[in-house]
Amino acid sequence: MMRIKRVTLFAGHYGSGKTNIAVNYAEYLKNEGYDVVIADLDIVNPYFRTKDSIERLEENGIELISPEYANTNVDLPALPSEIYGVVQNRSKHAVLDIGGDDRGAYALGRFAPYILEENDYEMIYVANFSRPLTRTAEDAIEVMREIELAGGIKFTAIVNNTNLGQETTIETVLNSSHEAQRLSELSGLPLLFTSVEKGVAKRLKMTDVFELTLQNKYYDII
Repeated sequence: MMRIKRVTLFAGHYGSGKTNIAVNYAEYLKNEGYDVVIADLDIVNPYFRTKDSIERLEENGIELISPEYANTNVDLPALPSEIYGVVQNRSKHAVLDIGGDDRGAYALGRFAPYILEENDYEMIYVANFSRPLTRTAEDAIEVMREIELAGGIKFTAIVNNTNLGQETTIETVLNSSHEAQRLSELSGLPLLFTSVEKGVAKRLKMTDVFELTLQNKYYDII
Protein backbone atom coordinates (compact mmCIF):
# COMPACT_ATOMS: atom_id res chain seq x y z
CA MET A 1 0.00 0.00 0.00
CA MET A 2 2.89 2.38 0.68
CA ARG A 3 4.24 4.38 -2.23
CA ILE A 4 7.97 4.20 -1.64
CA LYS A 5 9.54 7.63 -1.92
CA ARG A 6 13.05 8.83 -1.17
CA VAL A 7 11.81 10.81 1.86
CA THR A 8 8.89 9.69 4.02
CA LEU A 9 7.63 11.94 6.80
CA PHE A 10 5.31 10.93 9.64
CA ALA A 11 3.46 13.58 11.64
CA GLY A 12 0.35 13.80 13.80
CA HIS A 13 -1.12 14.76 17.13
CA TYR A 14 0.84 14.10 20.33
CA GLY A 15 0.37 10.46 21.27
CA SER A 16 -0.77 9.39 17.81
CA GLY A 17 1.94 6.72 17.68
CA LYS A 18 3.77 8.24 14.72
CA THR A 19 7.18 7.27 16.13
CA ASN A 20 6.29 3.58 16.25
CA ILE A 21 5.00 3.78 12.69
CA ALA A 22 8.17 5.58 11.56
CA VAL A 23 10.47 2.98 13.15
CA ASN A 24 8.51 0.07 11.68
CA TYR A 25 8.49 1.69 8.25
CA ALA A 26 12.25 2.26 8.38
CA GLU A 27 12.68 -1.45 9.11
CA TYR A 28 10.34 -2.30 6.24
CA LEU A 29 12.44 -0.24 3.82
CA LYS A 30 15.61 -1.90 5.08
CA ASN A 31 14.07 -5.34 4.53
CA GLU A 32 13.22 -4.26 0.98
CA GLY A 33 16.91 -3.64 0.36
CA TYR A 34 17.13 0.13 0.73
CA ASP A 35 19.88 2.04 2.54
CA VAL A 36 17.90 3.76 5.29
CA VAL A 37 18.37 6.61 7.75
CA ILE A 38 15.76 7.70 10.28
CA ALA A 39 15.82 11.18 11.82
CA ASP A 40 13.99 12.55 14.86
CA LEU A 41 12.87 16.16 14.36
CA ASP A 42 11.05 16.54 17.67
CA ILE A 43 12.39 19.61 19.48
CA VAL A 44 9.36 20.00 21.76
CA ASN A 45 9.37 16.79 23.78
CA PRO A 46 12.67 16.18 25.65
CA TYR A 47 12.01 12.44 25.61
CA PHE A 48 12.76 11.57 21.99
CA ARG A 49 11.11 8.19 21.64
CA THR A 50 12.78 7.29 18.35
CA LYS A 51 15.99 6.86 20.34
CA ASP A 52 14.19 4.29 22.50
CA SER A 53 14.61 1.97 19.51
CA ILE A 54 18.30 2.69 18.91
CA GLU A 55 19.48 -0.87 19.63
CA ARG A 56 16.78 -2.33 17.43
CA LEU A 57 17.62 0.08 14.61
CA GLU A 58 21.36 -0.51 14.87
CA GLU A 59 20.84 -4.28 14.77
CA ASN A 60 18.99 -3.80 11.49
CA GLY A 61 21.70 -1.55 10.04
CA ILE A 62 19.55 1.60 10.13
CA GLU A 63 21.27 4.88 10.91
CA LEU A 64 19.55 7.04 13.54
CA ILE A 65 20.00 10.80 13.81
CA SER A 66 18.49 12.48 16.87
CA PRO A 67 19.27 15.49 19.08
CA GLU A 68 22.26 15.06 21.36
CA TYR A 69 20.19 15.16 24.54
CA ALA A 70 17.45 12.80 23.40
CA ASN A 71 16.09 10.59 26.21
CA THR A 72 17.59 12.78 28.92
CA ASN A 73 16.05 15.37 31.23
CA VAL A 74 17.91 18.13 29.39
CA ASP A 75 15.50 20.03 27.14
CA LEU A 76 17.42 21.93 24.46
CA PRO A 77 15.36 22.92 21.37
CA ALA A 78 18.10 22.19 18.83
CA LEU A 79 18.62 19.76 15.99
CA PRO A 80 21.96 18.29 14.88
CA SER A 81 23.41 19.59 11.62
CA GLU A 82 23.48 16.01 10.28
CA ILE A 83 19.76 16.27 9.59
CA TYR A 84 20.51 18.60 6.68
CA GLY A 85 22.49 15.74 5.18
CA VAL A 86 19.46 13.47 5.49
CA VAL A 87 17.42 15.62 3.12
CA GLN A 88 20.31 16.67 0.89
CA ASN A 89 22.06 13.30 0.48
CA ARG A 90 19.87 11.56 -2.07
CA SER A 91 21.74 8.27 -1.94
CA LYS A 92 19.73 7.09 1.08
CA HIS A 93 16.04 6.65 1.79
CA ALA A 94 15.09 8.87 4.70
CA VAL A 95 12.33 8.49 7.28
CA LEU A 96 11.55 11.61 9.30
CA ASP A 97 9.70 11.53 12.62
CA ILE A 98 8.14 14.99 12.98
CA GLY A 99 7.28 16.50 16.37
CA GLY A 100 3.67 16.48 17.54
CA ASP A 101 1.13 19.08 16.41
CA ASP A 102 2.05 22.42 14.86
CA ARG A 103 4.60 23.28 17.57
CA GLY A 104 6.63 20.21 16.72
CA ALA A 105 6.25 20.75 12.98
CA TYR A 106 7.96 24.16 13.01
CA ALA A 107 11.33 22.38 12.93
CA LEU A 108 10.35 20.86 9.59
CA GLY A 109 10.07 24.31 8.02
CA ARG A 110 13.83 24.74 7.67
CA PHE A 111 14.12 21.50 5.67
CA ALA A 112 10.91 21.88 3.64
CA PRO A 113 12.51 23.75 0.69
CA TYR A 114 14.98 20.89 0.05
CA ILE A 115 12.24 18.26 0.29
CA LEU A 116 9.87 20.17 -1.98
CA GLU A 117 12.60 20.85 -4.53
CA GLU A 118 13.46 17.14 -4.82
CA ASN A 119 9.73 16.31 -4.94
CA ASP A 120 10.23 12.65 -4.04
CA TYR A 121 8.43 12.46 -0.71
CA GLU A 122 5.38 11.13 1.13
CA MET A 123 3.99 13.19 4.00
CA ILE A 124 1.81 10.91 6.11
CA TYR A 125 -0.68 11.99 8.74
CA VAL A 126 -0.92 9.48 11.59
CA ALA A 127 -4.38 9.63 13.16
CA ASN A 128 -5.38 8.22 16.53
CA PHE A 129 -9.09 8.74 17.13
CA SER A 130 -8.74 7.67 20.75
CA ARG A 131 -6.84 10.85 21.63
CA PRO A 132 -8.89 13.59 23.37
CA LEU A 133 -8.26 16.28 20.73
CA THR A 134 -8.68 14.07 17.64
CA ARG A 135 -11.78 12.02 18.36
CA THR A 136 -13.55 13.04 15.15
CA ALA A 137 -12.53 13.55 11.53
CA GLU A 138 -13.22 17.27 11.93
CA ASP A 139 -10.87 17.47 14.92
CA ALA A 140 -8.20 15.48 13.09
CA ILE A 141 -8.29 17.59 9.95
CA GLU A 142 -7.93 20.74 12.05
CA VAL A 143 -4.70 19.38 13.53
CA MET A 144 -3.64 18.29 10.05
CA ARG A 145 -4.00 21.80 8.63
CA GLU A 146 -2.11 23.32 11.57
CA ILE A 147 0.82 20.95 10.99
CA GLU A 148 0.86 21.72 7.26
CA LEU A 149 0.95 25.46 7.94
CA ALA A 150 3.76 25.14 10.49
CA GLY A 151 5.89 22.66 8.55
CA GLY A 152 5.42 24.06 5.06
CA ILE A 153 4.58 20.69 3.45
CA LYS A 154 1.11 19.33 2.71
CA PHE A 155 0.11 15.82 3.65
CA THR A 156 -0.22 13.25 0.89
CA ALA A 157 -1.77 10.28 2.75
CA ILE A 158 -3.28 9.05 6.03
CA VAL A 159 -2.58 6.14 8.37
CA ASN A 160 -5.17 5.13 10.96
CA ASN A 161 -3.28 4.20 14.13
CA THR A 162 -6.15 4.38 16.60
CA ASN A 163 -5.16 2.70 19.86
CA LEU A 164 -5.34 2.88 23.63
CA GLY A 165 -1.95 1.36 24.26
CA GLN A 166 -2.19 -1.88 26.22
CA GLU A 167 -5.95 -1.34 26.60
CA THR A 168 -6.59 -1.52 22.83
CA THR A 169 -9.35 -3.95 21.90
CA ILE A 170 -10.85 -5.17 18.64
CA GLU A 171 -13.69 -2.71 19.19
CA THR A 172 -11.20 0.16 19.56
CA VAL A 173 -9.93 -0.54 16.07
CA LEU A 174 -13.24 -1.31 14.39
CA ASN A 175 -14.95 1.74 15.88
CA SER A 176 -12.31 4.00 14.33
CA SER A 177 -13.06 2.93 10.76
CA HIS A 178 -15.87 5.42 10.23
CA GLU A 179 -13.85 8.47 11.32
CA ALA A 180 -10.82 7.28 9.35
CA GLN A 181 -12.90 7.04 6.18
CA ARG A 182 -14.48 10.43 6.87
CA LEU A 183 -11.06 11.99 7.35
CA SER A 184 -10.00 10.55 4.01
CA GLU A 185 -13.09 11.98 2.34
CA LEU A 186 -12.80 15.41 3.98
CA SER A 187 -9.11 15.76 3.16
CA GLY A 188 -9.19 14.09 -0.25
CA LEU A 189 -6.21 11.96 0.80
CA PRO A 190 -5.93 8.16 0.55
CA LEU A 191 -6.16 6.03 3.68
CA LEU A 192 -3.12 3.81 3.26
CA PHE A 193 -3.73 1.34 6.05
CA THR A 194 -4.79 0.79 9.63
CA SER A 195 -1.91 -0.29 11.86
CA VAL A 196 -2.63 -2.64 14.74
CA GLU A 197 -0.53 -4.25 17.47
CA LYS A 198 0.22 -7.86 16.53
CA GLY A 199 -1.89 -9.44 19.27
CA VAL A 200 -4.95 -7.37 18.39
CA ALA A 201 -4.37 -8.04 14.67
CA LYS A 202 -4.44 -11.81 15.26
CA ARG A 203 -7.76 -11.52 17.10
CA LEU A 204 -9.17 -9.33 14.33
CA LYS A 205 -8.32 -11.93 11.73
CA MET A 206 -10.43 -14.49 13.57
CA THR A 207 -13.60 -12.38 13.49
CA ASP A 208 -16.29 -12.26 10.83
CA VAL A 209 -16.42 -8.50 11.34
CA PHE A 210 -12.80 -8.19 10.28
CA GLU A 211 -13.42 -10.17 7.09
CA LEU A 212 -16.40 -7.99 6.17
CA THR A 213 -14.53 -4.80 6.99
CA LEU A 214 -11.53 -5.93 4.95
CA GLN A 215 -13.77 -6.55 1.94
CA ASN A 216 -15.04 -2.99 2.28
CA LYS A 217 -11.41 -1.80 2.10
CA TYR A 218 -11.41 -0.18 5.53
CA TYR A 219 -8.39 -2.12 6.73
CA ASP A 220 -5.01 -3.33 5.76
CA ILE A 221 -3.44 -4.74 8.89
CA ILE A 222 0.35 -4.84 9.03
